[in-house]
Amino acid sequence: MGWGYDYYSTPSVAQRKKQAEKRLAKLRKKHPDIAPISIEGNKIAKTWWGVSWCKNLERYADYENRIGRGRSYVKNGLVLDLKIAEGLITAMVSGSEVYAITIKIDKLPARKWKIISELCAKRIDSLAALAEGNFPEEFAEIFMKQGDGLFPSPKEIHMDCDCPDWASMCKHIAAALYGVGAKLDTDPLLFFSLRGIDPSELIKKSVDEKMKSLLANAHKKSKRVIGDTDAARIFGV
Repeated sequence: MGWGYDYYSTPSVAQRKKQAEKRLAKLRKKHPDIAPISIEGNKIAKTWWGVSWCKNLERYADYENRIGRGRSYVKNGLVLDLKIAEGLITAMVSGSEVYAITIKIDKLPARKWKIISELCAKRIDSLAALAEGNFPEEFAEIFMKQGDGLFPSPKEIHMDCDCPDWASMCKHIAAALYGVGAKLDTDPLLFFSLRGIDPSELIKKSVDEKMKSLLANAHKKSKRVIGDTDAARIFGV
């Protein structure tokens, strides 16, 4: 890969965007399934999951001085492709050339998942509610708990870019990480796939606990049930 203007000149935003558009059009011919990140407005993400992903990245000292370099890249359409699979993010980002990014995310430890799913028992009704971020505020705090929540810490994120930048997090990787936040806006449940966990387990746990409660109560005769003797007295039968 060549060094190009990333290192020896500072092209304008318009120049970067124009070149990215040309590269994207060319890539589409070979890769019809290409999935560019397109940002509308000033916010990279708007949904709870997308916003929380970005906030999680920004709150770690390991990233705070480097992650910001990717904001302008993703906002200006330089993330030409981004895909999420179990434990894996792959992307192509336009810089002096088109760079390939691979980011591996560790699977959420079973211990953490067990604790979180138990804490959520009987409180989340559906996958739709989970995806939309419609859950009690305390769950948001549990999910976002630094080091013990659902979101990955720096030591659980392993990054690689084929650009010549020596930094462990170059601006192309930073752009891809921000792009994940935007991607989660369109499909929040991709987050669970990325962390190798099944979101339906939260719902199943909730349903199971509710059923246990209902069955337990079913064996208790309600005071509001009218017995045969009461019915005869009331209705004269």
